[in-house]
Amino acid sequence: MIYAQPKVSLQYHPRTIKPSGQLPWLSTATLSVLRLCLVILVIALPAHAQKATPRISGQAIYNLTEQYVTTAPHRWVGSPDHLKAEAFIKSHFAPEVAKGTFEVDSFSANTPVGLLAMRNYIVRYPGKKDGVIVIASHYETNYPLKDINFVGANDGGCTTALLIELGAYLRAHPPEGYSIWLVFDDGEEAIKEWTNSDSLYGTRHLAAKWSANGTISKIKAFLLADMIGDKDLNIDRDANSTPWLLDLLHQAAKNTGHLANVFKYDTQVNDDHLPFQQRGIPVLDIIDIDYGPRTSALPDGYHHTALDTMDKISPHSLQISADLFLEVIRLINQR
Repeated sequence: MIYAQPKVSLQYHPRTIKPSGQLPWLSTATLSVLRLCLVILVIALPAHAQKATPRISGQAIYNLTEQYVTTAPHRWVGSPDHLKAEAFIKSHFAPEVAKGTFEVDSFSANTPVGLLAMRNYIVRYPGKKDGVIVIASHYETNYPLKDINFVGANDGGCTTALLIELGAYLRAHPPEGYSIWLVFDDGEEAIKEWTNSDSLYGTRHLAAKWSANGTISKIKAFLLADMIGDKDLNIDRDANSTPWLLDLLHQAAKNTGHLANVFKYDTQVNDDHLPFQQRGIPVLDIIDIDYGPRTSALPDGYHHTALDTMDKISPHSLQISADLFLEVIRLINQR
Protein backbone atom coordinates (compact mmCIF):
# COMPACT_ATOMS: atom_id res chain seq x y z
CA MET A 1 0.00 0.00 0.00
CA ILE A 2 1.31 3.49 -0.86
CA TYR A 3 0.73 6.41 1.45
CA ALA A 4 0.84 10.07 0.58
CA GLN A 5 2.72 11.99 3.23
CA PRO A 6 0.57 14.99 4.22
CA LYS A 7 2.03 18.37 5.01
CA VAL A 8 1.74 19.22 8.69
CA SER A 9 2.10 22.84 9.69
CA LEU A 10 2.14 22.24 13.48
CA GLN A 11 5.66 22.54 14.88
CA TYR A 12 7.12 22.13 18.35
CA HIS A 13 9.11 25.06 19.75
CA PRO A 14 10.50 24.11 23.18
CA ARG A 15 11.28 27.71 24.09
CA THR A 16 7.61 28.72 24.08
CA ILE A 17 7.15 27.06 27.48
CA LYS A 18 9.33 28.38 30.26
CA PRO A 19 9.81 26.84 33.70
CA SER A 20 9.60 30.23 35.36
CA GLY A 21 8.15 33.67 34.70
CA GLN A 22 5.12 32.94 32.46
CA LEU A 23 3.97 29.72 34.20
CA PRO A 24 5.39 29.86 37.71
CA TRP A 25 2.89 27.31 39.10
CA LEU A 26 4.29 24.46 36.97
CA SER A 27 7.27 22.49 38.19
CA THR A 28 10.20 21.64 35.95
CA ALA A 29 9.18 17.96 36.01
CA THR A 30 5.63 18.81 34.95
CA LEU A 31 6.90 20.96 32.09
CA SER A 32 9.14 18.12 30.92
CA VAL A 33 6.12 15.79 30.81
CA LEU A 34 4.11 18.37 28.88
CA ARG A 35 6.91 18.82 26.40
CA LEU A 36 7.16 15.08 25.89
CA CYS A 37 3.40 14.79 25.34
CA LEU A 38 3.51 17.61 22.80
CA VAL A 39 6.36 15.95 20.89
CA ILE A 40 4.47 12.63 20.83
CA LEU A 41 1.34 14.41 19.60
CA VAL A 42 3.19 16.13 16.77
CA ILE A 43 4.92 12.91 15.71
CA ALA A 44 1.67 10.96 15.79
CA LEU A 45 -0.39 13.47 13.80
CA PRO A 46 0.94 12.54 10.34
CA ALA A 47 0.17 8.86 10.93
CA HIS A 48 -3.44 9.70 11.72
CA ALA A 49 -3.63 12.23 8.90
CA GLN A 50 -2.22 9.91 6.26
CA LYS A 51 -4.59 9.02 3.47
CA ALA A 52 -4.11 5.71 1.68
CA THR A 53 -3.99 5.56 -2.09
CA PRO A 54 -7.41 4.29 -3.27
CA ARG A 55 -7.46 0.53 -3.83
CA ILE A 56 -9.64 -2.01 -5.56
CA SER A 57 -11.11 -4.55 -3.15
CA GLY A 58 -10.08 -8.17 -3.65
CA GLN A 59 -13.23 -9.23 -1.83
CA ALA A 60 -15.35 -7.18 -4.26
CA ILE A 61 -13.62 -8.88 -7.21
CA TYR A 62 -14.23 -12.29 -5.65
CA ASN A 63 -17.93 -11.52 -5.03
CA LEU A 64 -18.35 -10.28 -8.59
CA THR A 65 -16.60 -13.38 -9.95
CA GLU A 66 -19.08 -15.52 -8.08
CA GLN A 67 -21.99 -13.55 -9.55
CA TYR A 68 -20.48 -13.84 -13.03
CA VAL A 69 -19.89 -17.60 -13.03
CA THR A 70 -23.32 -18.16 -11.47
CA THR A 71 -25.02 -16.00 -14.10
CA ALA A 72 -23.02 -17.35 -17.07
CA PRO A 73 -21.19 -20.55 -16.09
CA HIS A 74 -20.77 -22.17 -19.55
CA ARG A 75 -20.02 -19.16 -21.72
CA TRP A 76 -18.32 -20.77 -24.70
CA VAL A 77 -18.72 -18.86 -27.96
CA GLY A 78 -22.23 -19.21 -29.41
CA SER A 79 -23.84 -20.53 -26.22
CA PRO A 80 -26.79 -18.98 -24.36
CA ASP A 81 -24.46 -18.32 -21.43
CA HIS A 82 -22.09 -16.46 -23.74
CA LEU A 83 -24.91 -13.98 -24.39
CA LYS A 84 -25.58 -13.81 -20.64
CA ALA A 85 -21.90 -13.05 -20.06
CA GLU A 86 -22.02 -10.18 -22.54
CA ALA A 87 -25.16 -8.80 -20.92
CA PHE A 88 -23.50 -9.07 -17.50
CA ILE A 89 -20.49 -7.06 -18.66
CA LYS A 90 -22.60 -4.38 -20.34
CA SER A 91 -24.82 -4.02 -17.29
CA HIS A 92 -21.85 -2.79 -15.26
CA PHE A 93 -20.97 -0.04 -17.73
CA ALA A 94 -24.25 1.84 -18.10
CA PRO A 95 -22.56 5.25 -17.47
CA GLU A 96 -19.99 4.56 -20.19
CA VAL A 97 -22.66 3.35 -22.60
CA ALA A 98 -24.56 6.61 -22.01
CA LYS A 99 -21.40 8.69 -22.57
CA GLY A 100 -20.44 6.82 -25.74
CA THR A 101 -17.17 5.48 -24.29
CA PHE A 102 -18.31 1.83 -24.42
CA GLU A 103 -17.71 0.17 -27.79
CA VAL A 104 -19.02 -3.15 -29.10
CA ASP A 105 -16.51 -4.54 -31.58
CA SER A 106 -18.42 -7.25 -33.50
CA PHE A 107 -16.74 -9.54 -36.01
CA SER A 108 -17.05 -12.98 -37.59
CA ALA A 109 -14.25 -15.46 -37.02
CA ASN A 110 -13.39 -18.29 -39.40
CA THR A 111 -12.99 -21.29 -37.09
CA PRO A 112 -12.70 -25.10 -37.48
CA VAL A 113 -16.48 -25.31 -36.92
CA GLY A 114 -17.29 -22.53 -39.41
CA LEU A 115 -17.97 -18.81 -39.01
CA LEU A 116 -18.70 -17.77 -35.45
CA ALA A 117 -19.96 -14.37 -34.32
CA MET A 118 -17.72 -12.86 -31.67
CA ARG A 119 -17.62 -9.55 -29.84
CA ASN A 120 -14.94 -7.57 -28.05
CA TYR A 121 -15.98 -4.86 -25.61
CA ILE A 122 -13.82 -1.75 -25.22
CA VAL A 123 -14.34 0.78 -22.44
CA ARG A 124 -12.36 4.04 -22.65
CA TYR A 125 -11.32 6.30 -19.78
CA PRO A 126 -9.62 9.46 -21.11
CA GLY A 127 -6.42 10.55 -19.39
CA LYS A 128 -4.33 13.70 -19.38
CA LYS A 129 -1.30 12.36 -21.26
CA ASP A 130 -1.12 11.52 -24.95
CA GLY A 131 -1.22 7.74 -25.17
CA VAL A 132 -3.14 4.68 -24.02
CA ILE A 133 -2.61 1.81 -21.60
CA VAL A 134 -4.74 -1.18 -22.63
CA ILE A 135 -5.81 -3.71 -19.97
CA ALA A 136 -7.36 -6.86 -21.39
CA SER A 137 -8.96 -10.14 -20.36
CA HIS A 138 -10.89 -12.81 -22.24
CA TYR A 139 -14.38 -13.44 -20.91
CA GLU A 140 -15.50 -16.69 -22.58
CA THR A 141 -14.89 -20.28 -21.49
CA ASN A 142 -13.04 -23.01 -23.35
CA TYR A 143 -15.04 -24.26 -26.37
CA PRO A 144 -13.69 -27.87 -26.41
CA LEU A 145 -14.76 -28.18 -22.76
CA LYS A 146 -18.35 -27.17 -23.50
CA ASP A 147 -19.67 -30.63 -22.66
CA ILE A 148 -18.24 -30.73 -19.14
CA ASN A 149 -19.05 -28.54 -16.16
CA PHE A 150 -16.24 -26.06 -16.83
CA VAL A 151 -16.97 -22.60 -15.39
CA GLY A 152 -13.50 -21.00 -15.56
CA ALA A 153 -13.58 -19.23 -12.20
CA ASN A 154 -9.86 -18.48 -12.52
CA ASP A 155 -9.61 -18.79 -16.31
CA GLY A 156 -11.63 -15.84 -17.58
CA GLY A 157 -14.01 -15.43 -14.64
CA CYS A 158 -12.03 -13.51 -12.04
CA THR A 159 -10.17 -11.44 -14.65
CA THR A 160 -13.47 -10.29 -16.14
CA ALA A 161 -14.51 -9.27 -12.63
CA LEU A 162 -11.19 -7.50 -12.14
CA LEU A 163 -11.74 -5.39 -15.26
CA ILE A 164 -15.27 -4.53 -14.17
CA GLU A 165 -13.95 -3.38 -10.79
CA LEU A 166 -11.19 -1.46 -12.58
CA GLY A 167 -13.94 0.31 -14.49
CA ALA A 168 -15.68 1.29 -11.27
CA TYR A 169 -12.36 2.52 -9.89
CA LEU A 170 -11.59 4.61 -12.99
CA ARG A 171 -15.08 6.04 -12.96
CA ALA A 172 -14.42 7.40 -9.47
CA HIS A 173 -10.72 8.17 -10.08
CA PRO A 174 -10.25 9.24 -13.73
CA PRO A 175 -6.74 8.62 -15.12
CA GLU A 176 -4.25 11.39 -14.34
CA GLY A 177 -1.72 10.00 -16.82
CA TYR A 178 -2.33 8.00 -20.00
CA SER A 179 -5.84 7.08 -21.04
CA ILE A 180 -6.87 3.59 -19.98
CA TRP A 181 -8.88 1.28 -22.20
CA LEU A 182 -10.39 -1.88 -20.81
CA VAL A 183 -10.75 -4.67 -23.37
CA PHE A 184 -13.00 -7.67 -22.75
CA ASP A 185 -11.85 -9.86 -25.62
CA ASP A 186 -13.67 -12.83 -27.08
CA GLY A 187 -12.39 -16.10 -28.52
CA GLU A 188 -9.09 -16.40 -26.67
CA GLU A 189 -9.59 -20.14 -26.36
CA ALA A 190 -9.17 -22.55 -29.25
CA ILE A 191 -12.34 -23.81 -30.90
CA LYS A 192 -10.82 -27.22 -31.69
CA GLU A 193 -7.11 -27.37 -30.86
CA TRP A 194 -4.68 -24.57 -30.05
CA THR A 195 -2.78 -23.32 -33.10
CA ASN A 196 -1.75 -19.89 -34.33
CA SER A 197 -4.93 -19.76 -36.40
CA ASP A 198 -7.25 -21.44 -33.90
CA SER A 199 -6.82 -19.20 -30.85
CA LEU A 200 -6.70 -15.55 -29.80
CA TYR A 201 -9.51 -14.62 -32.18
CA GLY A 202 -10.51 -11.42 -30.39
CA THR A 203 -7.08 -9.91 -29.90
CA ARG A 204 -5.87 -10.96 -33.37
CA HIS A 205 -8.88 -9.17 -34.83
CA LEU A 206 -8.41 -6.09 -32.63
CA ALA A 207 -4.66 -5.80 -33.23
CA ALA A 208 -5.22 -6.01 -37.00
CA LYS A 209 -8.05 -3.48 -36.88
CA TRP A 210 -6.08 -1.00 -34.78
CA SER A 211 -3.04 -1.45 -37.00
CA ALA A 212 -5.11 -0.64 -40.07
CA ASN A 213 -6.69 2.52 -38.64
CA GLY A 214 -3.58 3.80 -36.83
CA THR A 215 -4.93 3.35 -33.31
CA ILE A 216 -2.12 0.98 -32.38
CA SER A 217 0.42 3.82 -32.50
CA LYS A 218 -1.26 5.33 -29.41
CA ILE A 219 -0.70 2.27 -27.23
CA LYS A 220 2.09 2.68 -24.68
CA ALA A 221 1.54 -0.71 -23.04
CA PHE A 222 -0.77 -3.71 -23.36
CA LEU A 223 -1.39 -5.37 -19.98
CA LEU A 224 -3.09 -8.75 -19.89
CA ALA A 225 -4.88 -10.28 -16.90
CA ASP A 226 -5.16 -14.07 -16.96
CA MET A 227 -5.54 -16.62 -14.14
CA ILE A 228 -4.75 -14.19 -11.32
CA GLY A 229 -6.98 -15.60 -8.57
CA ASP A 230 -5.16 -18.82 -7.61
CA LYS A 231 -5.11 -19.25 -3.81
CA ASP A 232 -1.42 -20.10 -4.09
CA LEU A 233 -0.66 -17.06 -6.23
CA ASN A 234 2.69 -16.57 -7.91
CA ILE A 235 2.82 -14.43 -11.03
CA ASP A 236 5.17 -15.91 -13.64
CA ARG A 237 8.06 -14.19 -15.36
CA ASP A 238 6.76 -14.56 -18.92
CA ALA A 239 9.41 -14.61 -21.64
CA ASN A 240 6.88 -13.29 -24.18
CA SER A 241 6.42 -10.11 -22.13
CA THR A 242 8.48 -6.96 -22.67
CA PRO A 243 11.54 -6.81 -20.36
CA TRP A 244 11.01 -3.26 -19.10
CA LEU A 245 7.40 -4.08 -18.20
CA LEU A 246 8.59 -7.18 -16.33
CA ASP A 247 10.97 -4.87 -14.45
CA LEU A 248 8.07 -2.57 -13.62
CA LEU A 249 6.01 -5.52 -12.39
CA HIS A 250 8.87 -6.51 -10.09
CA GLN A 251 9.10 -2.92 -8.82
CA ALA A 252 5.32 -2.82 -8.35
CA ALA A 253 5.51 -6.01 -6.28
CA LYS A 254 8.26 -4.46 -4.16
CA ASN A 255 6.32 -1.21 -3.70
CA THR A 256 3.13 -3.00 -2.66
CA GLY A 257 4.74 -5.60 -0.43
CA HIS A 258 3.95 -8.51 -2.76
CA LEU A 259 7.44 -9.63 -3.80
CA ALA A 260 6.75 -13.12 -2.46
CA ASN A 261 4.00 -13.49 -5.07
CA VAL A 262 5.96 -12.81 -8.25
CA PHE A 263 8.55 -14.54 -10.42
CA LYS A 264 8.87 -17.85 -8.62
CA TYR A 265 8.74 -19.46 -12.07
CA ASP A 266 9.98 -18.47 -15.53
CA THR A 267 7.62 -19.42 -18.33
CA GLN A 268 6.69 -18.53 -21.90
CA VAL A 269 2.96 -18.18 -22.39
CA ASN A 270 1.06 -18.02 -25.65
CA ASP A 271 -1.73 -15.66 -24.71
CA ASP A 272 -3.75 -12.65 -25.77
CA HIS A 273 -0.73 -10.32 -25.63
CA LEU A 274 0.98 -12.00 -28.61
CA PRO A 275 -0.90 -10.22 -31.45
CA PHE A 276 0.22 -6.89 -29.96
CA GLN A 277 3.74 -8.06 -29.16
CA GLN A 278 4.11 -9.12 -32.80
CA ARG A 279 3.32 -5.55 -33.82
CA GLY A 280 5.98 -4.05 -31.58
CA ILE A 281 3.74 -2.96 -28.70
CA PRO A 282 5.18 -3.33 -25.17
CA VAL A 283 3.20 -6.14 -23.51
CA LEU A 284 2.91 -7.72 -20.07
CA ASP A 285 1.06 -10.93 -19.27
CA ILE A 286 0.18 -10.99 -15.57
CA ILE A 287 -0.55 -14.67 -15.18
CA ASP A 288 -0.07 -17.59 -12.80
CA ILE A 289 -0.12 -20.56 -15.16
CA ASP A 290 0.84 -23.00 -12.38
CA TYR A 291 -2.67 -23.58 -11.05
CA GLY A 292 -3.25 -26.40 -8.61
CA PRO A 293 -1.24 -29.55 -7.88
CA ARG A 294 0.01 -31.45 -10.92
CA THR A 295 -0.64 -35.18 -10.79
CA SER A 296 -0.84 -38.02 -13.29
CA ALA A 297 -4.60 -37.51 -13.34
CA LEU A 298 -4.25 -33.69 -13.53
CA PRO A 299 -1.03 -32.95 -15.48
CA ASP A 300 -1.96 -29.25 -15.75
CA GLY A 301 -3.49 -28.98 -12.30
CA TYR A 302 -6.93 -27.35 -12.29
CA HIS A 303 -6.28 -25.56 -15.59
CA HIS A 304 -8.92 -26.46 -18.19
CA THR A 305 -10.73 -28.87 -15.91
CA ALA A 306 -14.08 -28.89 -14.14
CA LEU A 307 -12.13 -28.20 -10.93
CA ASP A 308 -11.54 -24.55 -11.92
CA THR A 309 -14.19 -23.40 -9.44
CA MET A 310 -14.70 -20.63 -6.90
CA ASP A 311 -13.15 -22.59 -4.03
CA LYS A 312 -9.78 -22.58 -5.85
CA ILE A 313 -9.45 -18.78 -5.89
CA SER A 314 -9.31 -16.28 -3.04
CA PRO A 315 -10.05 -12.62 -2.26
CA HIS A 316 -6.48 -12.32 -0.93
CA SER A 317 -4.92 -13.33 -4.26
CA LEU A 318 -7.30 -11.03 -6.11
CA GLN A 319 -6.27 -8.20 -3.79
CA ILE A 320 -2.62 -8.81 -4.63
CA SER A 321 -3.38 -8.82 -8.36
CA ALA A 322 -5.45 -5.63 -8.17
CA ASP A 323 -2.67 -3.89 -6.21
CA LEU A 324 -0.12 -4.95 -8.82
CA PHE A 325 -2.19 -3.68 -11.75
CA LEU A 326 -2.77 -0.27 -10.18
CA GLU A 327 0.89 0.10 -9.24
CA VAL A 328 2.12 -0.98 -12.70
CA ILE A 329 -0.19 1.65 -14.22
CA ARG A 330 1.27 4.28 -11.87
CA LEU A 331 4.83 3.28 -12.75
CA ILE A 332 4.15 3.36 -16.48
CA ASN A 333 2.82 6.89 -16.12
CA GLN A 334 6.03 7.91 -14.31
CA ARG A 335 8.34 6.78 -17.13
